[in-house]
Amino acid sequence: MNKFEFYSPTKVIFEKDAEQRVGSEIKKWGGKKVLIHYGGSSAKKSGLLDRVEASLRKENMDYVMLGGAQPNPRLSLVREGIELCRKTGVDFILGVGGGSAIDSAKAIALGVPYEGDVWEIYEGKAVPKTALPHCNIITLAATGTETSASSVITNEEGWLKKGYNCEFNRPRFTLLNPELLYTLPPYQTACGVVDIMMHTMDRYFSPGGINEMTDRIAEAVLRTTIQYGAVCMKEPENYEARSEILWAGSLSHNTLTGLGRKGDWAVHQMEHELSGKYDVAHGAGLAAIWGAWARYVYKEDVMRFARFGVNVWNLNLNYENPKETALAAIEVTTDYFCSLGMPINIPELIGRKATEEEMREMAVKCTFFGNRTIGGIKVLGEEDIYNIYVESNK
Repeated sequence: MNKFEFYSPTKVIFEKDAEQRVGSEIKKWGGKKVLIHYGGSSAKKSGLLDRVEASLRKENMDYVMLGGAQPNPRLSLVREGIELCRKTGVDFILGVGGGSAIDSAKAIALGVPYEGDVWEIYEGKAVPKTALPHCNIITLAATGTETSASSVITNEEGWLKKGYNCEFNRPRFTLLNPELLYTLPPYQTACGVVDIMMHTMDRYFSPGGINEMTDRIAEAVLRTTIQYGAVCMKEPENYEARSEILWAGSLSHNTLTGLGRKGDWAVHQMEHELSGKYDVAHGAGLAAIWGAWARYVYKEDVMRFARFGVNVWNLNLNYENPKETALAAIEVTTDYFCSLGMPINIPELIGRKATEEEMREMAVKCTFFGNRTIGGIKVLGEEDIYNIYVESNK
């Protein structure tokens, strides 16, 4: 096991009607004026925002509201939120919604005290010295951003999608109410299940040597997500199933499932280019690229993929030919994505084949225009990334 530091300070409040505690919890942190940052109309129609506002008023808190967060959250809205917070004296950020709203809220929290443009932080040209405190009410089991140190934003100029990790991105607390997931469309539920799996798998399929405790945690998260994700698709108001995948989502991305491993993240990086260019749902993009990536890299660690098949999918290990088990594990994973209604290649994702020019462009952008390689289990350069896009484009 490699050395590591584990720091996951976010307070988790998991219960029915958890959102009604938001006012009292923010008050404990000294918040006086709150930005409520949310996505579309569903938070209003469901009555969630009404309950949030009532909780804040009960604690005599002032608040302003900013809606409009959307999948692949936009830098322009982040900038708007930063100016609103500065103008109105906001001292605490509350994100309400799915991962996009929470990531956008994190970016606003970073940008308010920063004197330059917040995109400089995401480009790696600046390091924040502080941020506004923030919390969230999550309405989608997917990104794990409710407890993570990461945030991903899309810049409409050039459609560049970049993530930034730092401890300032850690929410002070998160409020998890499984009932808030009942009204999710099946497609969003499926995208969330894939995202949870991929946050775990991008850590699991990476160098790290013997790492039994962490690997077993990761395998448990995967097995639980696979089992209860399928139940959620058939029974959207099954409280136990929604509870299991909601908690699995948080555990998948608070670093617990990858402690002692370097992580790979190639699939996430390649997907960022897909969703940045085609504006597709993140989970769907991950499902579309994973199989092509896995078939491209599995020979670097056949036994890792074989173990995945045995411990996650209950496959029998072919001791004489573990390659067979590894390939079967890849196939059963993509079959599961199909069962959720997810695309497993680029044509299924965008409704057509990507052009040669588009795939070349995404490969170049993924290397930050020749300034980096990606991946851990196999280091990938521009040509490798392009080849994986080609494989996924069949």
